[in-house]
Amino acid sequence: MKDILREIDRLRMKRGWSERELARRSGLRQSTISGCYRERRNPTIAVLAKICSGLGVTISQFFAEPGDPISLTAEQKEMLVRWSALDETSQAVLRDLLKTMPNPWVKS
Repeated sequence: MKDILREIDRLRMKRGWSERELARRSGLRQSTISGCYRERRNPTIAVLAKICSGLGVTISQFFAEPGDPISLTAEQKEMLVRWSALDETSQAVLRDLLKTMPNPWVKS
């Protein structure tokens, strides 16, 4: 079973975020986040849903193990459909364009 607090930490640190930044992006008070760590208690489902939203992942993506199939949001599915309709040249152009865009999830 996945250690929920450890996974939140892993995703937060991957993005270079403080607990304060995670709380801000999740629409939570920092005391809610820090209280979970201080007391080593898992967040409620409602709090975890907000944290996942702040991290930009679904709850199913959060709990997925490496190699597990993941559920995609409607927007992600639409993007994959559009991507699949592109020819190889257009896909390469789009890949190059995406590489130039700042990634809001990773601190530079």
